Amino acid sequence: MLWIALLPSAPASSTLAGLGLWCLQFTPRVAIAEPASARPAVVFEIESSARLFGGKRQLVRRLRDEARALGVENAAWAPTSLGALALARAGLRNGFGRPLGAILDPLQLNTLGATLPHAQTLESLGCRSLGALRALPRGGVARRFGAPLLDALDIAYGLRPASHTWLTIPERFDARLELPQRVEQAPAMLFGARRLLIQLSAWLSARQCGATAITLGWAHDAMRSKDAGAGGALTVSTALPTRSVEHLLRLLGEHLARVTLAAPVGDLQLAVGEADIVSLPIESLALLPDTRVSAKSLGLALERIAARLGPTSVLRARIVEDHRPERMSRWAPASELGPRARPRCTSLPQPTFLLPEPLRLALRTGQPLYQGPLLLLAGPHRIEGGWWTGGLPGDSPGGGQPGVTTRDYWIALTERGAALWVFQTRLAGEAGHWFLHGHFA
Repeated sequence: MLWIALLPSAPASSTLAGLGLWCLQFTPRVAIAEPASARPAVVFEIESSARLFGGKRQLVRRLRDEARALGVENAAWAPTSLGALALARAGLRNGFGRPLGAILDPLQLNTLGATLPHAQTLESLGCRSLGALRALPRGGVARRFGAPLLDALDIAYGLRPASHTWLTIPERFDARLELPQRVEQAPAMLFGARRLLIQLSAWLSARQCGATAITLGWAHDAMRSKDAGAGGALTVSTALPTRSVEHLLRLLGEHLARVTLAAPVGDLQLAVGEADIVSLPIESLALLPDTRVSAKSLGLALERIAARLGPTSVLRARIVEDHRPERMSRWAPASELGPRARPRCTSLPQPTFLLPEPLRLALRTGQPLYQGPLLLLAGPHRIEGGWWTGGLPGDSPGGGQPGVTTRDYWIALTERGAALWVFQTRLAGEAGHWFLHGHFA
């Protein structure tokens, strides 16, 4: 068995819960060991999952390196859960170099939580190590200190199986963090936000989901002024669901750079709404790497630019349900989700370029002119509507109804061979004016 113990520097319940949530991405068997002791820790059994992460050595190295960002003071591994916990409290790591009994015997009594209530009595007996406690008569220890002390000692040495209450993945993510010191500048909150984002990424990974919006809240110090308020919050949205810590951290940094705190901040809170959680498909696990440029990378770059310059600085065209060419699309922020493009229901080809405003054409004997007389090749394609929003520039009332756009579109050819898109407005009972509206490439 391979048990790993992670000992955080701050044994707060929120820190332990967040650390345990982060460990759930490696194995479902995660527990908080000795929660009633002075220095509880997170322990988890990972023997069955080691092969999935490149073997024991690579997995242990990854856990030791990544856990530092969550405030882990020491990480240790051993054949038993309480043995790994005792090594972590003693500042040691490897419990497999020698027989487990030879490694645990020299450790001090305070490395095992069950000895803390009896520390003064054991000290008076001259018992200062786990090996010395183990050498005492078991019957006398059970009568004097109770069976739980012997049970914990046997579990640490592997003589009795351990019983743990395993952590489960919560239905909602709402994590809190007390900052080690008060923060007066908003960008300085990124240090604590990173820890919360790592926990969020692990939670989303365990649920195979991504988030489209996160909310970072902060609580002001208790010694704040009366007009400062209790705290504040900032919501960051993404165009695509993601669980990337670095991407979310960059977006938070861009938004926090424009935030002014009304008072020093002591606590942070990160939450994700149920409506902002989207199923995220598993990426390709092909043997050969895919060197093609992903559209996701473009979306991430646009989000970072919009976060720095403002949401109205990065726009993209969105499809709108309308028959009028000027109203078939609109410009919206790049982060705004919109419908996918649909094929247009028309038998005529559509122009490549539209003019910002239709250009009125001159007439000669009823024939439109543009660099000479135009030859009408295909048409007419009539578009009629717009009574609900009013007409468009260049239109005349059609059918006796003010505000209605009534046009007959034609594909025309100039004397130089250029294909144009022109239309004729329809007046009540007579022909209307001719306009140039687009060019074909």
